Amino acid sequence: MIEGERLEILLPAEEIATRVEALADRLAPRLQDGAVGLCLLIGGLWFTADLTRALSARGRHLMFDGLWLSSYGAGRESAGACDVLAGPQRDLAGRQVLILDEVADTGVSLREATRIAYAAGASEVITVVFARKPATGPSATQPDDFAWDAPGRFLVGYGMDVDGRWRDLPHIAAVD
Repeated sequence: MIEGERLEILLPAEEIATRVEALADRLAPRLQDGAVGLCLLIGGLWFTADLTRALSARGRHLMFDGLWLSSYGAGRESAGACDVLAGPQRDLAGRQVLILDEVADTGVSLREATRIAYAAGASEVITVVFARKPATGPSATQPDDFAWDAPGRFLVGYGMDVDGRWRDLPHIAAVD
């Protein structure tokens, strides 16, 4: 238990690493020179760091940028819309953009990030998440690729949080 919550470890750190490596194997052939890795902040940092290092080992060196969106706030359910807290700083015009996030469930963040990247002139957008949860709602946006099919539970660790807590866990756990 952590701070009165029951956590069930669903994916240990070793399995996370294995899945990131397999994802890098699938993605590397699709990526162009000069592609921009657009990390959805803050939760996507852990996954982005691991995946970009794995891609680098395969000869794919991404330019890096971040996009800070908020759809959950302090709660455990998406508000259904995103607030843009900080946009990309790098010129995306004419570039392939790899949007990276830790989890997809409603697809609200992926949809907004894709819209922003194309509005900035991206030539192609590929959305990738570590954990793909069961889609909620008929218009839920699915990622183009993912590392793990997660259960429809509230997850923490590896960038996922409850009101900013537990992002730093090296494993992924469900909060009951």
